[in-house]
Amino acid sequence: MFSSLKGFSSHINSNYSVSQTITSTAGPWKIYDAKKKSTGKTYSVFVFERKSLESHGSSLGRSSASAFKRTVDEVVERLKKEASSLARLRHPSILELVEPVEETRSGLQFVTEPVTTSLASLLQEKDDQERAGGVGGRSSRYVTEDSDGVRRRRELEIDELEIQKGLLQISKALEFLHENAGLVHANLTPDAVLINSKSDWKVSGLAFCSPPENSTKATSVQPISLSEVLNLDTRLPRYVQINLDYTSPDFVLDNNLTTSADMFSLGLLCIALYNSPHRSPIESSGSISAYKRIFTSSSTVPSSGNDFLSKRPLPRDLSAHVLPRLITRRPAQRMTAREFQESEYFDNILVSTIRFLDAFPAKTPNEKAQFMRGLNKVLPSFPKSVMEKKVLPALLEELKDKDLISLILQNVFRIMDLLPSSKRVFSEKVRPRLKEIFVTNVKQPQEKDTQRDAGLMVVLENANKIAENSSGKEFKDDVLPILLAAIESPTPSLVDAALRTLPVILPVLDFSTIKNELFPVIATVFSKTNSLAIKVRGCRAFVILCGGSNESSSADDGLDGFGPEKKRKTSSSSALDKYTMQEKIVPLIKAIKTKEPAVMMAALDVLRVVGDNADADFVAMDILPILWNMSLGPLLDLKQFQSFMELIKSLSRRVEDEQMKKLQELSTINGGRAATPNDDFIAFGGVSGTTFDATNGASEDDFERLVKGKAGTSSSPMDTGWDATPAAAPAVTSPPVKSPQFSWSTPSPTAPSIAPAPSQFGATKARSSFRMVTPDLAQFGALTPSSTQFSQPLQPTSTGNIAKPTMAVPQSSSINWSTTSTAATPNPWASASANPMSPPASSFSNVASGMSNLSLNQSRPSMSQSSSFSLPPPPASGNSTPTFSLAPPPGAPQRQSSTTSSFGQSSGGFGAMSPQPAGGMMNSGMGGMNRMNSMNRGMGSMGGMMGGSMGTPMAASQPAASQAPPPQQQSRSGLDKYESLL
Repeated sequence: MFSSLKGFSSHINSNYSVSQTITSTAGPWKIYDAKKKSTGKTYSVFVFERKSLESHGSSLGRSSASAFKRTVDEVVERLKKEASSLARLRHPSILELVEPVEETRSGLQFVTEPVTTSLASLLQEKDDQERAGGVGGRSSRYVTEDSDGVRRRRELEIDELEIQKGLLQISKALEFLHENAGLVHANLTPDAVLINSKSDWKVSGLAFCSPPENSTKATSVQPISLSEVLNLDTRLPRYVQINLDYTSPDFVLDNNLTTSADMFSLGLLCIALYNSPHRSPIESSGSISAYKRIFTSSSTVPSSGNDFLSKRPLPRDLSAHVLPRLITRRPAQRMTAREFQESEYFDNILVSTIRFLDAFPAKTPNEKAQFMRGLNKVLPSFPKSVMEKKVLPALLEELKDKDLISLILQNVFRIMDLLPSSKRVFSEKVRPRLKEIFVTNVKQPQEKDTQRDAGLMVVLENANKIAENSSGKEFKDDVLPILLAAIESPTPSLVDAALRTLPVILPVLDFSTIKNELFPVIATVFSKTNSLAIKVRGCRAFVILCGGSNESSSADDGLDGFGPEKKRKTSSSSALDKYTMQEKIVPLIKAIKTKEPAVMMAALDVLRVVGDNADADFVAMDILPILWNMSLGPLLDLKQFQSFMELIKSLSRRVEDEQMKKLQELSTINGGRAATPNDDFIAFGGVSGTTFDATNGASEDDFERLVKGKAGTSSSPMDTGWDATPAAAPAVTSPPVKSPQFSWSTPSPTAPSIAPAPSQFGATKARSSFRMVTPDLAQFGALTPSSTQFSQPLQPTSTGNIAKPTMAVPQSSSINWSTTSTAATPNPWASASANPMSPPASSFSNVASGMSNLSLNQSRPSMSQSSSFSLPPPPASGNSTPTFSLAPPPGAPQRQSSTTSSFGQSSGGFGAMSPQPAGGMMNSGMGGMNRMNSMNRGMGSMGGMMGGSMGTPMAASQPAASQAPPPQQQSRSGLDKYESLL
């Protein structure tokens, strides 16, 4: 702060935090902003420094210095008198003293209400601004804040209404001094007028105040001696002496101390406010002789004839009716302070409004209500500074009257619209007052209070203005409690209005506040209310909270051209998360019991928004059942039902599309094939790509044993393989064709690599690429079967001379043994049976009876299909894993039940036969074959096996029989090897 007070302990310095910067000056006083440490409220500290006087007498001699010191002491006493006079005088237009004057080592100081500036400083700023080039020149050092919150230097406003209001307040102070206090101000100058934070003009500068001559009123103020006061000391600064430029001639010329002298000074002050520069028309330069010369000539005395020596035109009412009765030589002709207030100069609506506000507490309730209703129309005519500093504080002060809350708040929000710095004003003055009225001072919020509810309705109607003028934290701390109180109000109209404000307030709040503080209150009110209107409004609120539009979209046909704007979310950060939508909002909608169409359609809008954000499975399992249930409501009309069906179809299509996309992605991951009807998803857990058709030459149980790790236990000597394992046939994709009847033939020597012709198995299918240990196949020439009786080779997969290979799963064949007859044809190699095959259902159903009827002299079925012809190895290894086995004799009893082609059902292939019964039958059959001694007998048995057992199932899938030529010589080597094994 000021250096002279540093280190000096005083009551003011210990209880107030004083600014280091001078705010303004008023005569000999320097004004500093201050805050009380205990309360934080703002005040002003007036400081007088003694050294400002003593510096003037430093060059004087000893005798003169002692005389000057006495003069300084007199000035200090006079200034102490000024502060003490403020303590005794209490009036709205007189500066309010907070802390009495303190004398310090450096001077004097006292505390008053917060003061912005003095009238003298304000006029000086206006003069400097005009000299610098008008409004665009050097700006004022007083700072204001725009509506966007940016602090900027403002142009000082001293317009017509400000002047009228200020002069009116000064005249009220003079009236109080003259008629109540019995005092004369005696030095009414711009330095004696202070402007507080409310833009009120306050009278101070009472250093020369004194009772008038011949006064009969008791007063503690000591009278002054005009002769001493007018004896100006040139060694002292002019601001500690009386200012002759605003002094009445009653003092100087007549030596008469009367109250009318203050009215003459008031007239000079009126001219100074309009003059340019803003000075008194009397300029004496502090000289009594110069002052007397001015009044010797009528041309130098302000009068109506010379426009009161003003360089600027004066208001007509002021110059015609007021000033002639103020600036007059005779005191008796001057008007009093009360008459000044009633003059035509103040006869306008704005000044009358301010005067009514000043006297507002004394008005009747009817007059107050009538005034508040009309004020809304007058406010636009007020200057911004007057509205902010005078009208608005007066209105906020009257909010304590509950009967006027709604009317006052309408005017308060009207002022917010008109002020450019509304954000700052609302933050500092309005918002704390609103919280105090509607939250802090409410004892039982659940009780109905019509006056409070009416005011709360006005607040909700102006929620957009509140949101615009509040930051997120301010809104959460002060405004959100008001909104929640309205939502929980027992008045339905208030709840409806509160829920309507959500689109405005959500962008101001953060996600956590919305989810944890706002949404639970809305959900509670929604679930407990019995009002259908609140139910509908609650559904609208849920739509907004989920990021939807505020308007109902159930009847939106999309043809208005505003679709994107309507569907635009309020705020991405304001929308609730998906979990809250699914777990909190949907159960609330599901719990709705009423079937009223309005509620149903509002719920439809909620489910539409939630459905757009929810998971597909949640839509299918939770939302769609609710929609179906609501759509069948008995009160819905056709159009409303169609709205439900449109949403149901839309959500169903979404579920279908997402599920199909998911399954297609799974199909691509699992090999790019779709599931076929023959895939067994029960046995293999739905793994695709493992189908084994009955027509692709593979054995189902071979693969099952492979993946389960079970070794074959068949003891059949025919189950052992040869040295070479046939190579896998290339994958060929061909359309399904009708296969001709199967017959055997040996391959042509000139065409060893001819592809196999289509047979009853249809097109050759791709084999599963199972890993297997095989010998080199290049040493054997492939015997390619053709469309003859002997085209299908017998294919074992393991040999007794090498390590047991991993089982290769050939494609199983569906063979119907039920058609095998015990009476073999005389020439089994000539042709196959021409009987058509039974349907596939009976193909495996009678396999047990076919196996039991198989005998040594009967034909044996073909086990597999391969690209090369191979015969079973000798019966040396009975434990090797078989890939085919021989059927039981035709006459044997039935041992197995019917099977299907599913792996999970009872086995229907050769590899699935029980090892012990099959092994017994096969060993007896093989023993009979070993007792054969000739090639013809062996070939006969072979022919009987192939012709009788294989021909019948081969012919089952194709009714037409084909004749085949006798075997060629190239197959002899294979048959010789087979005979040697037998």
